[in-house]
Amino acid sequence: MVKYALQRIVYMFFVFMIISFMSFVLIRMLPLPALAPNDPHTTILEIRREALGYNKPYLEQFWIFIKGIVTKWDWGTSEKLFIGRDVWGVFVEKLPASMIVNLYSILWTIPVGIALGVLAALKKNTWVDYTISTLTMVVISVPSFVYAFLIQYILCFKLRWFPFVMKGGTDYFSWAMFKSIVPPILALSFGVIAGFCRTTRAELTEVLTSEFMLLARTKGLTKTQATVRHALRNCFVVVVPAIFGEFIGIIGGSLIIENIFSIPGVGNLTINAIRATDYNVFMLSTCFYTAIGLAAGLVVDISYGFIDPRIRMGSKK
Repeated sequence: MVKYALQRIVYMFFVFMIISFMSFVLIRMLPLPALAPNDPHTTILEIRREALGYNKPYLEQFWIFIKGIVTKWDWGTSEKLFIGRDVWGVFVEKLPASMIVNLYSILWTIPVGIALGVLAALKKNTWVDYTISTLTMVVISVPSFVYAFLIQYILCFKLRWFPFVMKGGTDYFSWAMFKSIVPPILALSFGVIAGFCRTTRAELTEVLTSEFMLLARTKGLTKTQATVRHALRNCFVVVVPAIFGEFIGIIGGSLIIENIFSIPGVGNLTINAIRATDYNVFMLSTCFYTAIGLAAGLVVDISYGFIDPRIRMGSKK
């Protein structure tokens, strides 16, 4: 397992570097945003561009970029959104808002999704199963931003239960803040609930028809006892790694949902960086989301071996 984990980390590093280089070159190929001639930050930004080698070949520019990150943790300077400010400092300020919204979302969507999946599997081929399965397919098929607009229209505009946008400043645990983030939490939750419901139902349905479940019943266990002691345990070999992946994903936030509800998180920052052509901010966001995706895949793969000791990732036998 340790050898496999180290191999995956090495592969992950190379994939990260390749994606980062491709993104870096594509971004540097775009026209540089113009600097205001009378702005006091213009001179500083011009010096920064010269130091980052904007007039040099792309490979050399990328080397200067990586060297600055490794030696000084320097991700560059914002040229449009937060003129003259360090990009990393701005990014860290936006991170808590994304994490808190996604954390609230995951804390209730995972148990609800798993519970609905278990119910559908235990009621297989009944109206309960058909209803849950149909709703799951419908929810998965509809993008999250559609739910966001429906929630804004019904709960925020018609019923006026919640505000349209996130409020409360940086006090993420106040009642005003929690009330204002309920709409984005709901918009993010539907897809996660449907995903866990479908996965749990599929796995549990297969396990319930296995031979060892019949053996457990013949030994005197009730259906509930056999399901709890054996079926759910085997089912969670697939479900729990997905939970780990979701928890890693809470750091990344949601680009579209954050923008719709004006959440001051990293997702909204990325969209604004694209609109404002603030390339340094966008480059940091690209590297961040790439690292989150790769880390989530690594955690999911490694978690299989911890959940079920019979699984040996990377083994030839």
